[in-house]
Amino acid sequence: MEPSAADLLALDAAHVWHPYAPMPGRVPPLLVEEASGVRLKLADGRELVDGMSSWWAAVHGYRNPVLDAALAQQAGRMSHVMFGGLTHEPAITLAKTLVEMTPDGLEHVFLCDSGSVSVEVAVKMCLQYQRSRGLPGKHRLLTWRGGYHGDTFTPMSVCDPDGGMHSLWRGVLPEQVFVPVPPSGFDAPVDQSYVDELAKAIEQHADELAAVIVEPVVQGAGGMRFHHPGYLRALREATREHDVLLVFDEIATGFGRTGKLFAAEHAGVTPDVLCLGKALTGGYLTMAAALCTPEIADGITRGELPVLAHGPTFMGNPLASAVANASLGLLAEGQWQADVARIETALRQGLEPARELPHVVDVRVLGAIGVLQLDHEVDLGVATEVVTAEGAWLRPFRDLIYAMPPYVSTDADLEVVTSAMRAAAAKA
Repeated sequence: MEPSAADLLALDAAHVWHPYAPMPGRVPPLLVEEASGVRLKLADGRELVDGMSSWWAAVHGYRNPVLDAALAQQAGRMSHVMFGGLTHEPAITLAKTLVEMTPDGLEHVFLCDSGSVSVEVAVKMCLQYQRSRGLPGKHRLLTWRGGYHGDTFTPMSVCDPDGGMHSLWRGVLPEQVFVPVPPSGFDAPVDQSYVDELAKAIEQHADELAAVIVEPVVQGAGGMRFHHPGYLRALREATREHDVLLVFDEIATGFGRTGKLFAAEHAGVTPDVLCLGKALTGGYLTMAAALCTPEIADGITRGELPVLAHGPTFMGNPLASAVANASLGLLAEGQWQADVARIETALRQGLEPARELPHVVDVRVLGAIGVLQLDHEVDLGVATEVVTAEGAWLRPFRDLIYAMPPYVSTDADLEVVTSAMRAAAAKA
């Protein structure tokens, strides 16, 4: 006999440690039985419109027939094979496709397990490249405050050192170089004084900097802030001038979320290393990638240790590679562009009335990202009750109520999501 919903939730409370939660948890999770399209079906019979794309990954929705078929077909051939000394068509095709669709100049692809690991790999590439050049003193990273790059140790070291969740580890993590948060506003004029500050910091620390790493255009879990693409161009110029590598973390922004296939396209620049993840497989399986230029790969190959010292057990997993190929195939058809533009319009229309609410200090929308910022921290338990009563699933954090809906969301779905966001802001 299958366990009841109550039994499952009791087992969950006893044994399952959920992300960013104490053990045992204080807010009981909702038990999902099925997901289809953009809807989550709960064990209690309710259906919720998912405004989160399962942490920004399920851009094509759930039970997508194209992705389902790719998964089943690959499972009929092989689910996994080690990538050391072996290779296979799904991974080869995926690497070729990523090289073709990302900004020009990124020619080599290292497949890995998750976004945090792709950042680890990217940093290791930069550090090993500098060591291979005989410059071991170039071992630090520069970034701007307000960022978030993952939860493993090196990514934590370049997350916001004060406002982020990783301040607990100060003194344990490597000490990196931080500049102030970039001025807010995707459409705001470029602040030349801030550009000068970026250039000065890179110049002052050039001898010890292996790389600069930033989230381009949108700072995600660090605060959902948008900035002008001009600051990316300024970073590219300053890093080239001072012999420092540039890494773009597009784990959250990649694959169309900002209205461009990659946020780097807003600036028209190519980084030395690009980190991808989340939407890579359409939310089906965990997979990420770090892409680099031939200069970096050649530099490492010429070094004392001529290999990149990293090898995940499930690197290039055939199931994940096959689903990623199917997901990228859907994006290549181009419908995402009209969908993201339509979502942007719906989010603007649906969220603009929230400006009149007493505790809302900002409303901002870019591509398929909508944000309400409050003047105080959101009570997660209260907000969850409100949004689920409105028929939506959202996951507010800190002072933000935000949505990153799947690209297949209809206008009616988006009205449910934006209505829930307004209701949560009104009650918060």
